[in-house]
Amino acid sequence: MDYYKILDISPSATQQQIRDAYKKQALKSHPDRVPSDSSERPARTRKFQQINDAYYTLSDPSRRRDYDSARSYHGFSSTMAEDSDPEEEEIPRQDAPPKSGFPWSSFGFGAKNTNEEEKFSNEQFGGVFEEMLREEGLAEGQEAHPTGKFWSLVGGLSGGAMGFIVANFPGALAGAVAGNRLGAVRDARGKSVYSVFQELPQADKAKLLSELAAKIFAHAIGSS
Repeated sequence: MDYYKILDISPSATQQQIRDAYKKQALKSHPDRVPSDSSERPARTRKFQQINDAYYTLSDPSRRRDYDSARSYHGFSSTMAEDSDPEEEEIPRQDAPPKSGFPWSSFGFGAKNTNEEEKFSNEQFGGVFEEMLREEGLAEGQEAHPTGKFWSLVGGLSGGAMGFIVANFPGALAGAVAGNRLGAVRDARGKSVYSVFQELPQADKAKLLSELAAKIFAHAIGSS
């Protein structure tokens, strides 16, 4: 399995480029960007898990060295990642035979089952998600508590957002409310932005991920 191809980066990518690529690919393929009953959901989930395995392996210098050694030994071309088209990348079929006898599952997180893999993927994405929201001024502090800007964004996602906040966050104080948008909200239970995200209605998760993806992609284009 070519983790560089999965993240659409060169084998010579820096650690920062690997992290930036993970953000883009994870936001692009996140399962919550489609409804829970969508036919796309299983393929997106598998892709998301592959992306997280790739980031887990390549983001750590020691794990990356071991992976690069195995990758080189088994004949991966150094240009594979550069020549790849991420839009054409397909999720391997469950019944597809391996390209070699090497146990590539020894890399990545090494989950024992699907539930464990999903839990790991969500936890790893959660840390980077909170970092992205801090960069956008939507979270603050080490615990990534939501800012007023975050709640303003959440309040504008759907007509049900105010009801969600009132129902789920007792003691939340809202001010400067205009329509469905919230000027400022303070969560009395001190949840992190990712904890709040996980409790949002699915449609609002999809909208929030799309808006965040647009910001991340815009930054990438502007810095290129």
